[in-house]
Amino acid sequence: MLRGLRRAQFEPEYERVDTEKELVASLEKGGWGIVLSGHGLPQFNSLQALSMLHESGQDLPFIIVSGSIGEDLAVAAMKSGAHDYIMKNNLA
Repeated sequence: MLRGLRRAQFEPEYERVDTEKELVASLEKGGWGIVLSGHGLPQFNSLQALSMLHESGQDLPFIIVSGSIGEDLAVAAMKSGAHDYIMKNNLA
């Protein structure tokens, strides 16, 4: 994602988180404009991250980036409040 954004002349400020604890800390810090979430993280998944975003009370766009999200899961994520999903093989 970062390479694609940089190729498009964007210089995003970002923070990578890999655990629920890191996500909570990052959301508490605030100042974010969007959340990009991989679906199958080793410690938790995008639906858990989406739930944590809702619990934080912040209204940020939430986009799932996945290489293998199925249609059923994508629909469930959208119904849960995800704004969109992007397939890793089609980042453009």
